[in-house]
Amino acid sequence: MSFVKTAFFMKNVPNWERVVRILLAIAIVILSVSFLPSPWNWIVALSGACFGVTGVVGFCPACALVGRRLERNNQNNWL
Repeated sequence: MSFVKTAFFMKNVPNWERVVRILLAIAIVILSVSFLPSPWNWIVALSGACFGVTGVVGFCPACALVGRRLERNNQNNWL
């Protein structure tokens, strides 16, 4: 299967990890905007938001590049 088909049709992040990614992204954005100086807070907040998008979408390009895939039976399991 090509990378394009994998990128648009197959999730490679399990649901429990998606929840963790979203929670960590929210924490990163809030803490970076609150405590870092001006140019760095927006850079770190943007990278945290991108990390959160991978949780919302369920697809991580970095995981796809190393060949990480979910088993078909375990795609909707929480644990």
